[in-house]
Amino acid sequence: MTKESTNKPKGWFKGILSSPVTEEEAIEVIEETIIEEESTEEIEVDTVSTKSVFTKENQDKVSLDLIVALENMLKDRQLILYKNTGLEDSLYSTKESVTRLKQELMKKEQQLQEKISEISLLESKLTDKQMSYDQLLEDYKEYQNTSNSESDNIRTELEKEVRKYNKLTEEATQAQYQAMLKNTELEERIRELEVENQNNQERYEKVHAEKEQLLQTINEFTQRISFSPPTK
Repeated sequence: MTKESTNKPKGWFKGILSSPVTEEEAIEVIEETIIEEESTEEIEVDTVSTKSVFTKENQDKVSLDLIVALENMLKDRQLILYKNTGLEDSLYSTKESVTRLKQELMKKEQQLQEKISEISLLESKLTDKQMSYDQLLEDYKEYQNTSNSESDNIRTELEKEVRKYNKLTEEATQAQYQAMLKNTELEERIRELEVENQNNQERYEKVHAEKEQLLQTINEFTQRISFSPPTK
């Protein structure tokens, strides 16, 4: 097909279809028309509507079938173009969504990296805490062992002191009992000595009275002797 034929307007189909044509020629014309329409960038969708671009009057069956087929092909092409427009809009929206999702993904990755850094820092702190806890646990175990050992020593010393105290208490009780017996014995001895002293006091007074009486008798006798006249 020459350049001149590709620049022909669409209305030239009317002249061709109004004259007798073969089926092969009609199909070739239709294919050239479709190729020409696809190569043209400026397509007015409104011109391809449900209205027929060809007249169906005074046409034979083959031409009428070709016109109907061409109209159906043009309608299908209009639908495809409409769908393509919707798909282009959907593709644009999808690209924007993909771009937005990529940006959000980058933000999420950055946040993830920040969270990973925070987790690493927390893990480091947790490791330090765990080490401190282990050290404290070790110190506590050592303190507990030392405390248990000291408690055992204190318990042993306490038992010794308790035994000593019980022994001293027993000895004190025994000594108190012996002291009570000794006190009772001394009290009895004191009472005996008091009785004996009383008897001795009475005997002393009796002897003293007898002595006084004897001295008085001796004095009287001496006085009588002293004042008696001498004998011749």
